[in-house]
Amino acid sequence: MSNPKFINIDSLSLQQALDQDAELIPLMTPEDEEKINKEEIPDILPILPIRNTVLFPGVVIPITAGRDKSIKLIKDANRGNKTIGVVAQKNELDEDPGFEDLYAIGTVAKILKVLKMPDGNTMVVIQGKKRFELSEIVEELPYLKAKVTEFKELRPQAKDSEF
Repeated sequence: MSNPKFINIDSLSLQQALDQDAELIPLMTPEDEEKINKEEIPDILPILPIRNTVLFPGVVIPITAGRDKSIKLIKDANRGNKTIGVVAQKNELDEDPGFEDLYAIGTVAKILKVLKMPDGNTMVVIQGKKRFELSEIVEELPYLKAKVTEFKELRPQAKDSEF
């Protein structure tokens, strides 16, 4: 006798789990990573400070933005080239973080999707591309913009037996 509250796991498939209107978010392939590594990052990026999260290159995450500055940044970037800088803030309680309140290393991100939530917040789905280092804040209003430099990843040689 089967319980109607449970689904037979053998009959589950990805196609059944996805809604017709759902969009798949592509993950980075090695070819994508190679292409991204060749891309130049802008000298100045709009900076989105985030709480309790670190964005890594290649990772896709949703972020809920409630601060007016963050919502404005997301809207402007989404209308433009969709590229932003994402940096973790040191103190999650800080409502208006400045240069000293942010970690020095961040990640260039591409906006994939923006959703307006019923509670008034904005949810943005972003994908990390490559790391950068904050040099200095060049603008504080209407949101942070910073001069950034590319943070070179140290990777082991492909033939290194340790890796």
